[in-house]
Amino acid sequence: MNRLRVLFASSLTLLALPAAAQPANTCRLICELEWKIEPTFTIDNLAERHRVETNGTAERVSGERVFETVFALDMATRVSWLGFTAEAITAPFADDNDVELEFETNFHWLPDSKTRGWVSSHFDVVDKFSPAERPLATKAYTHKLDLELDTALHLFNWLPEGRWLRGVELETSLDYLATGLPRKGDVFADGSRYLDDASRWSLSFVIVIPVAPF
Repeated sequence: MNRLRVLFASSLTLLALPAAAQPANTCRLICELEWKIEPTFTIDNLAERHRVETNGTAERVSGERVFETVFALDMATRVSWLGFTAEAITAPFADDNDVELEFETNFHWLPDSKTRGWVSSHFDVVDKFSPAERPLATKAYTHKLDLELDTALHLFNWLPEGRWLRGVELETSLDYLATGLPRKGDVFADGSRYLDDASRWSLSFVIVIPVAPF
């Protein structure tokens, strides 16, 4: 886990160098960096809920609700429709609150310029590194592919440019975790067995709070 944290910090430092070392308007790839904190309420097992057999009894799982805190570094590029984000995620009130890391490629299909600054949306392809969930995994952390559709409402768009509160957003994120989850037939150490592939869908409600710069 310590190695992952060092790798994450090193990656953010390297990504920041091109923007910091070049004069304004001459960036080659990463042009702006913005730190954000994102309190997040997530509903897991949103759809296609799977069944699990325990001690001979099969039950369909219910939706799981978890509060998460996301520390995000947004990286705008010279291409208006392309961006990158690095995130560290923890669930501070959960028993299994190991830090998860995400590295996102963001495709901005609906910029706020088309909605007079009120709504924006982007589709993300996410490399997710989180605790292993398959029973035969040999590593504590495994890579997972996550697909996201994020839509943001810019609540304070009516404020003048330059006001900090103008950058606060209310966002929804619909996620499809394509790989890394338990599959039908997986048996765990406690004897439970998955009768279906694990639900891959989740929905998050996010408050996006800009930290620096803004």
